[in-house]
Amino acid sequence: MKKIELEIVGLSYSQTQSGAYALVLSEANGNRRLPIIIGGFEAQAIAIELEKMTPTRPLTHDLFKKFATTFAFSVKEVIIYQLEEGIFYSKIVCEKEGEISEIDARTSDAIAIGVRFNCSIFTSEEILSTAGILLDESEIDNEDEFITDTSTVKEEPKETIEAQSIDELKEQLSTAINNEDYELASRIRDEIKKRS
Repeated sequence: MKKIELEIVGLSYSQTQSGAYALVLSEANGNRRLPIIIGGFEAQAIAIELEKMTPTRPLTHDLFKKFATTFAFSVKEVIIYQLEEGIFYSKIVCEKEGEISEIDARTSDAIAIGVRFNCSIFTSEEILSTAGILLDESEIDNEDEFITDTSTVKEEPKETIEAQSIDELKEQLSTAINNEDYELASRIRDEIKKRS
């Protein structure tokens, strides 16, 4: 299989499936996008790592990374190798002392682990031509629709966040992180950055 590298463009709340998110991957050297529907927990795990947030307690994917580090093996790459009846199949390629092992995983979990190891994500031409979406140049230049957005039903009204002072926002950010409400924490952090 000739591997095609993918990059994470972002996450957005799925308009078609309640409680689900669309993880959008982009062809590294091309105009195609590969949207994959994933669950809220996995979307949160990916977003936390992309946003470089630190949860108060380790998530499952953080535990996997700690386990890997402790036992001296590394994740080299994630490969989305099959698409069957709308389901993507992936594997995590690991290496220890020069020996390569491949571990079958759900695509969402594989990517959540992969971002923690800063490793490449690959797929095949067959999968991209079957499930990929080709964007023209104007759509690529205007990709705001693919901004990382992990907001959920628990969303704090924007007016409330925007009406708070910086000190109040910092306090709310600390509370949101302690409560492991990373979606809210992400929005508060963005508001703080916007004002800085």
